[in-house]
Amino acid sequence: MEMSKSGQMLWKLENDDRVLHLRHSDLEPWQYYEDFPQYALPDPQGFSKGIATFLALLKQGWTVTKS
Repeated sequence: MEMSKSGQMLWKLENDDRVLHLRHSDLEPWQYYEDFPQYALPDPQGFSKGIATFLALLKQGWTVTKS
């Protein structure tokens, strides 16, 4: 799996659960993490949607933006 070395991550609250959203730059709208199949990883049961993807992208140098 090839991952971009840069991008931004944001946790949004949806239906009382935190869901990861991604974008490559400030010029792009936030998108649901599963809209990026090249990055999306399966999550362990009981965790927020996108936690596995979040941890993988964090290791790749992606930045976290506060909502």
